[in-house]
Amino acid sequence: MRLIYRMALRLSLALLPVIALWAAIFYFTMVDEINDESDDALENYSELIISRMLSGRELPPLNDGSNNSYSIVPVDEEYALAHAGIEYYDAEVFIPEKHETEPARIMTTVFSDEDGIYYELKVAMPTFEREDLLKSILYSVVSLYLLLLVTVIGVTIFVFYRSMRPLYSLLAWLDGYSPDKHNDPVPDNTDVTEFRRLNDAAQRAALRTEKLFEQQKQFIGNASHELQTPLAVLGNRLEWILDNTATDKAQTDELLKMQKTLRHIVKLNRTLLLLTRIDNGQFPASSQTDITATVDAEVETYDEIYAQAHGLTCTVDRRAPLSVRMNESLAATLVTNLLKNAYVHSPENGHIEITVDERSLTVANDGTAPLDAEHIFDRFYQGAKKEGSTGLGLALVSAICRYYGLDIRYAFVRGRHTFTVTWPLDTAKKQHRKTS
Repeated sequence: MRLIYRMALRLSLALLPVIALWAAIFYFTMVDEINDESDDALENYSELIISRMLSGRELPPLNDGSNNSYSIVPVDEEYALAHAGIEYYDAEVFIPEKHETEPARIMTTVFSDEDGIYYELKVAMPTFEREDLLKSILYSVVSLYLLLLVTVIGVTIFVFYRSMRPLYSLLAWLDGYSPDKHNDPVPDNTDVTEFRRLNDAAQRAALRTEKLFEQQKQFIGNASHELQTPLAVLGNRLEWILDNTATDKAQTDELLKMQKTLRHIVKLNRTLLLLTRIDNGQFPASSQTDITATVDAEVETYDEIYAQAHGLTCTVDRRAPLSVRMNESLAATLVTNLLKNAYVHSPENGHIEITVDERSLTVANDGTAPLDAEHIFDRFYQGAKKEGSTGLGLALVSAICRYYGLDIRYAFVRGRHTFTVTWPLDTAKKQHRKTS
């Protein structure tokens, strides 16, 4: 979950009970206020009735157009003393004009006349209008509550997003950062102290990474270069021993194993040196290279080595000519390693299918299970250990693709390992114009 959405969620969870409590307090305060107003009106009406009755004047008519009603009932002294004071409550009363019962607010009080006779006065005020008013208030409060919550969250997200833009700029820069490429400087578009410190820390970390990367490349290149001579000397001495000394079968077998291991080390050393040269950009010379012709030549070579021995078959689907501008040696290395990977890792009697299009090369071979797509192009990664494999073939392919900005993809489709190299669209357009 993105930081800004997580903050918005937490803010919502914090505001939800706070604003809900505010809404509830506001609603019940309004209810109490309306009840107070109703009670005051009932009290004034009761005082009017009592004053007229005690003065002997005519009482208000029961039907005065307001739907208010009252009743005066004589009570004994004991009842009057037990119900002294004023009591308010809600109940259902019958409205003669409507011939139905309606909710009403009722007030009861006990008074006595000059003769000492006690009366109970009950005054009722219909509250159906008050109920409608309370419903309107409730709906308004809920609507205001939701609107306020959405507004606060929206404003907060906007403010946070504006405030966190330097962080998102830095994250975008980190996503595109690669120590083996030319990188733009760390964005410096903020005057916030914390963000400036974070940007400075990222810049220092990037410089350290680039320095270590350069040292690593230099070390691998120097080590591989320095190892070439002693490895060649060892190889020559082993051959001299095998050719010029009398050895029994056991000694000869051991020498041959040593020679085989040495050849593997020499191959590994050459591959590491080639990777270093690619990383250092030491292949500036480029020419128009026919990838289709390179594929045909390599297929013929590998068919002679693997086809008969392992029963492999290979078909090439030439949908369109593929000619690109790149270093001829690297182009051959790219094609060779893709094809060798397919031939070496195909099961017995397997089938290899190569497709050449106007801007892509696809190599597919039979397999039993998908490989680890996240690490398949890492150096020394091997899905299944094969004799003679260094674990650097696909790493070389990936390095060449990075060097020329090509797209390399792996997929396991219908029981087949599929590797696809795609050249940029502008390359295909140039080639299409030439061929047309």
